[in-house]
Amino acid sequence: MSNKQKTIKKEISLSGVGLHTGKQVNLTFKPAPENYGFAFTRVDLEGSPVIEARAEYVVDTQRGTNIEKNGVKIQTSEHVLAAVVGLGIDNICIELDSPEPPIMDGSSWFFIEALEKAGLQEQDAEVEEYIVKEIVSYKDENTGSEIILMPADHYEVTAMVDFGTKVLGTQNATLKKITDFKEEISSARTFSFLHEIEMLLDNNLIKGGDLNNAIVYVDNEISPETMEKLRKAFNKEAIAVKPNGILDNLTLHYPNEAARHKLLDVIGDLALVGVKIRGKVIANKPGHGVNTQFAKKLSKIIKIEKRNNVPKFDLNEPPLMDIHQIMDILPHRPPFLLIDRILELTDKTVVGVKNVTMNEHFFVGHFPGAPVMPGVLQIEAMAQTGGILVLSTVPDPENYLTYFMKMDNVKFKRKVLPGDTLIFKAELISPIRRGICHMQAYGYANNKLVVEAQLMAQIVKRTE
Repeated sequence: MSNKQKTIKKEISLSGVGLHTGKQVNLTFKPAPENYGFAFTRVDLEGSPVIEARAEYVVDTQRGTNIEKNGVKIQTSEHVLAAVVGLGIDNICIELDSPEPPIMDGSSWFFIEALEKAGLQEQDAEVEEYIVKEIVSYKDENTGSEIILMPADHYEVTAMVDFGTKVLGTQNATLKKITDFKEEISSARTFSFLHEIEMLLDNNLIKGGDLNNAIVYVDNEISPETMEKLRKAFNKEAIAVKPNGILDNLTLHYPNEAARHKLLDVIGDLALVGVKIRGKVIANKPGHGVNTQFAKKLSKIIKIEKRNNVPKFDLNEPPLMDIHQIMDILPHRPPFLLIDRILELTDKTVVGVKNVTMNEHFFVGHFPGAPVMPGVLQIEAMAQTGGILVLSTVPDPENYLTYFMKMDNVKFKRKVLPGDTLIFKAELISPIRRGICHMQAYGYANNKLVVEAQLMAQIVKRTE
């Protein structure tokens, strides 16, 4: 099975109504470059702001998962994201001319259909996958909802729901492999209880709901006033309750459609982790609140593991580039050339080495009695390592210079002393565009993280 990233072959659009706004919405799926991930673009706003689908941007989970970045919102992101994950897509741009995707029939089916019509395109970069090695869990003490993630050979999800009502008691659903998502889960529609619908109608909160995009479970007697309200709201002549306790607006696709839809929501919400998960999820009484709290927790764990993932190399092996090859690419020269070797270079990562000795010029004036490598020079050494990565993208690196544009989230964790061997790893946060390179960089010594930073640099052609 190929482990290459995928996007879609061509753009495709669909239209519908936003559940909460009641407005006509146009959604366009567009192909995206490698390592782009999932992101929404609000084309109705000035500058078409982009909001990446990340757990850190979740602001509210009242009715759907709502994300916000710099004041720009996307509501109810989960059904679209579930479709994208369900088809094994890694990179996609989702353009909207409204704060929320169209609700369609309350499932992911129409999004799956559109994406399949667009077709999938394999890319060159490898898929980033988080392999679960130990159990991760999150429990909401108030609701009793809990999500557990455990090691498994591939991504599988079980959802267990218990609504404690006569009409909808305990239901379970399991997705053994993500490739079955389309057939087994994607057409499961959202559902509501009658008392919730009444409250939402009274508060004018579901402007786009008609009776075709939600299963309504009737959990109490319907009064004539409620019946009248529903008839008006849903523009129907008559409404009745079926023997299985749902309104007669639609027929269930599955007896356990509610549990399958909750499973769909789990997949959509966990898309916000930002990497593919290889592990088994057991979601007990899931909801957007607990799902997204779990996604935030897992994102943090992945980030920490990545940071502490010290590159392992045999320093006795010949390097990929020695000091002469480095000087052929970088314009720096001693005493300001701060890397000695390059051990690894791919299209998005680079690993370099700096041997720190007592002979360094900077120890002459920097705490001579207690020599410590200056933090700013650690950053410079990381940037030079990153410079190799960005200059390797042009055929004539000797004709270019690299300049720092900015640095963010700089952290110094431990002192770097004479005798230490520093290993730097830099990886692209986003693809290089117009010679601008945005990297996450880490520095390790003695098998420990000593420095980290996000760096942005630009390559500029030398002018004679």
